[in-house]
Amino acid sequence: MPGPIQSLERAAAILRLLAGGERRLGLSEVSSTLGLAKGTAHGILRTLQQEGFVEQDPVSGKYQLGAELLRLGNSYLDVHELRARALVWADDLARAGGESVYIGVPHHQGVLIVHHVFRPDDSRQVLEVGAMQPLHSTALGKVLAAYDPVAHGEALDAERKAFTSRTVTERADFEALLEITKERGWASDIEETWDGLASVAAPIHGRRRVPVGAVGVTGAIERVCEDGHIRSRLVAAVRDAARSISRDLGAGPF
Repeated sequence: MPGPIQSLERAAAILRLLAGGERRLGLSEVSSTLGLAKGTAHGILRTLQQEGFVEQDPVSGKYQLGAELLRLGNSYLDVHELRARALVWADDLARAGGESVYIGVPHHQGVLIVHHVFRPDDSRQVLEVGAMQPLHSTALGKVLAAYDPVAHGEALDAERKAFTSRTVTERADFEALLEITKERGWASDIEETWDGLASVAAPIHGRRRVPVGAVGVTGAIERVCEDGHIRSRLVAAVRDAARSISRDLGAGPF
């Protein structure tokens, strides 16, 4: 049986060291504490930083755990628990709003649909669990990009394809849109991804108020919108559902 890989053991030791205290650590502190040569410690830290597992303070140069570890930790929480906690609230939202409900999580520079409740009517519909949606144009994606630091970076760095004439593609405009999303606590997609369809979504938070996903409704623009804006009752219903799911996941009261 092959033995352990030394570089991985050292990387794990560095992550445990950074997780063990509240303060940031400098290169000298990391190398001396773990008995590593400075060059070795620096190379591992740089690799971990490139992967998002470690962040470096631009002023002090010291290191701390990165946002990607939050993502991995939340996935342990994980999609299964998120779906289980969201089932009842998603069903209630579909009945109250009269539209399809989607639960999405960040995945591979997009949004993975992990739960889908059909619109409560007799129309023919296709189950979209497992489908991927873009971060930059959908309501689910914009909420995740606004609240999840890794999704935020991915959305800014990715090519923002124009799906319709209303898709926001310019970086400055998109960043401003994310700021608005975070300020008001929800995102919309009014024919930015699909002609004739509109959506509204709000973030789902887990323990320690870390974003773990988003919930939203999607439907025909004439039902979801009024005078060019998302109907206020749908915004309220989606935000209530997101808060309820978040509380069930341990986020506490909002």
